[in-house]
Amino acid sequence: MKTAFSASDENASDAFNEFRANRLTIARRLAQERGADVNNVDADGYPNGFGKNSQAVLLPAFLAAYTGQDASKVKLGAFRNVPIPNWDLKYTGFMKFAWFKKNFRRFSVNHGYRSTYTINQFRSNLDFNGIDYGLDYASQPNDDLDQSGNFKNQILYSNINLAEMFSPLIRIDMEMQNSVKILAEIKKDRLLSLSFDNNLMTEIQGNEYILGLGYRIKDLRIRSNLAGPTQRVVSDLNMKADVSIRDNKTIIRYLDLENNQVTSGQTIWSVKYSADYAFSKNLTALFYFDYSFSEYAISTAFPQTTIRSGFTLRYNFGN
Repeated sequence: MKTAFSASDENASDAFNEFRANRLTIARRLAQERGADVNNVDADGYPNGFGKNSQAVLLPAFLAAYTGQDASKVKLGAFRNVPIPNWDLKYTGFMKFAWFKKNFRRFSVNHGYRSTYTINQFRSNLDFNGIDYGLDYASQPNDDLDQSGNFKNQILYSNINLAEMFSPLIRIDMEMQNSVKILAEIKKDRLLSLSFDNNLMTEIQGNEYILGLGYRIKDLRIRSNLAGPTQRVVSDLNMKADVSIRDNKTIIRYLDLENNQVTSGQTIWSVKYSADYAFSKNLTALFYFDYSFSEYAISTAFPQTTIRSGFTLRYNFGN
């Protein structure tokens, strides 16, 4: 959550730069903790056996950068003892004030947060036989080192994911005394996936803005055969319209190359309108109109427009 609002786009990312820098701190911590020679370093300045692309180095460096923790204090293992907090908050206290009571039937402010940390496909390394880290690196058996010259890990991970959603970041929902309803909502989400097979990080960002309007016409009289011959129906007509804009983008980031690529994503404009009218306690008629336009973030995909509209009759067989 601490890095959710940091600068991040296809050109640069503050958290990703921190991830890169954290690797050296983590490598030195691992070497010191396991009794290896911290001063015996490779060409990049990392302790031998704990290179910049070692899985043991990448995992805690990634978690420290994107959870906003200090790399010198973050836990070095993959599993966490404390669960990530999630919450939903709703405040309706504005209705205690006289001005809000006079002008609104209801007025609420909402905020919600969801976050998950997932480890995929981890397994024991059958080639790991125990390593004497105190032994000079040049004297280490080849069976204790991987193809990159790093010490083999006891547990192998395929990839790890961090996902968080502000759903909503803020939502203001109100209904005025004249039956006008107004909804304003902002949502924000991101998914971070680090693959240890190719040392690539995938970042999916999403932002959505929603504005909704609603109105109820009370006791609208309609002459209809659905209510019987020459009968008039008296019911409320409920109308609702939503306008939304959602922008999502998928970015591939390379650890050792200054090359970030946008691989997918789109901007979606959407307009939704619906109206419903109850002819009886069992029969309701609904009209809907949905329009959406998508513009893709990559040039190989064409814009797409979708329109849906129609009537629905809903009959309830209950009492």
